[in-house]
Amino acid sequence: MLPDEILERLNAEFPSREQQIQQLFALYSQHLPSPPLLVAHGLTATGKSSIIRAYLKVSGIPFAIVNSRECITGRHLLERIVASCLDALDDFDGGRIDRRPFARTENLSALAVNLQRLFGGRAKFVVVLDGVDAQREAPPTLLPALARFGEMIPNLSLILTATLPLTTALHKPGIPHLHFPPYSRSSLLTILSMHPPKIFLMPPSAEQFPDYTADLAAEDDAWLWGRFLGAVYDSLSKHTGRDLISFKLCAMRMWRPFVDPVIKGQFGTRDFSRLMVNRRFLFQMEDGVLDKIISAEPPAGAGTSASLIEKKRSRAVVHSLPYYTTHLLIAAYLASYNPSRTDVTYFMKHTDKRRNKRRAHSASALGVTKSKHRKIPRHLLTPSPFALDRLLAVFRALIEGTVPQVADLLTQVGTLTSMRLLVRVGGAGAADVLDPGARWRVNFSWEYVRALGRSVNVEVGEYLVGGVD
Repeated sequence: MLPDEILERLNAEFPSREQQIQQLFALYSQHLPSPPLLVAHGLTATGKSSIIRAYLKVSGIPFAIVNSRECITGRHLLERIVASCLDALDDFDGGRIDRRPFARTENLSALAVNLQRLFGGRAKFVVVLDGVDAQREAPPTLLPALARFGEMIPNLSLILTATLPLTTALHKPGIPHLHFPPYSRSSLLTILSMHPPKIFLMPPSAEQFPDYTADLAAEDDAWLWGRFLGAVYDSLSKHTGRDLISFKLCAMRMWRPFVDPVIKGQFGTRDFSRLMVNRRFLFQMEDGVLDKIISAEPPAGAGTSASLIEKKRSRAVVHSLPYYTTHLLIAAYLASYNPSRTDVTYFMKHTDKRRNKRRAHSASALGVTKSKHRKIPRHLLTPSPFALDRLLAVFRALIEGTVPQVADLLTQVGTLTSMRLLVRVGGAGAADVLDPGARWRVNFSWEYVRALGRSVNVEVGEYLVGGVD
């Protein structure tokens, strides 16, 4: 049997899995009989494969692990099982088994014959099929046949790992199942706190901080990392990534921007509350939970809150549009959110050289009686429908000079409608998309049109009734 110190080492290496390790210890031992089949099931990143591999490695039982996800067909899986068993026996015995008698494994019957020939007269051997429920092009009788291999090969023990229990798929009662439940919040924090990352990639100058030793730096790393993990889980991972891998990736993406003020000397290593207030925008953004092919993380020591916020704002424009198409969208937004009676005030072109400065007119200037109640800004309301003629009129007022003939405005309106930036709300029965009786409204937000306007040097807020704070 395994000595107690080895069990303690496994429990220390895999926290919150003491019960599963004890069950493996009770089922698999060198000197005691083991079940012919065991199903270990649990969700992703619950430690099934890692714990089974680590236990079998220290138990002294010869074993082979086959990843079913890497096998593209059922025959590929069968041949990988035989090849992995041959390699494992070579490593365990220190010799070399002739591969020629086991060259072909075309079906389950050939697999049973090869394994009987291979394990005849040998001690206990364990074969682990990892992720067997994700096997592609698996034969329909694969799982029921594997469940009965123990009847034909007494010294063979199979372990199947899957996401869900295989109770009905095996067609055999009495098969033991080992459940790996998801990690709780405390377990996740304990596991990730075992190896905290460093705050300072380069240690501080010994001349400037002579008392800051390596032991003190390691203590600060563990202290700040533990509190940071709790904040990340409560704000982001609790809702978007509860498994161990997602939580770790999210925390590692946010760690370097989070400790950047500490590296620059703005805060101390124990000023967690002040650091949370300064770095709160990290927990309000979605960058920490999004998987990207190209990393968007700033280099160490080069990211500030202002730069990251500005970077987020610059990503508001998701379309690279032509010059006149951009003005069409701006005109459509103004036509949706401005009353038609204010068009003369905001968009009339004067013939003299002096043009009135367009500004947010008050309610009294527009001849509207003031209300005692505070009004909601217009850009927070639902967009109103507008006609095509009004859209073109506002567009011509925004453009300096004339519009060339090559700018086919009606085609651009049709294209924007197909992109769902403009939504048709009237004249639905007409076959023509640009029917004169049709009406449109915009399908984008204030932040989007503001970024569009700034890309062509147009402050949309100056043309909006009531202004924007």
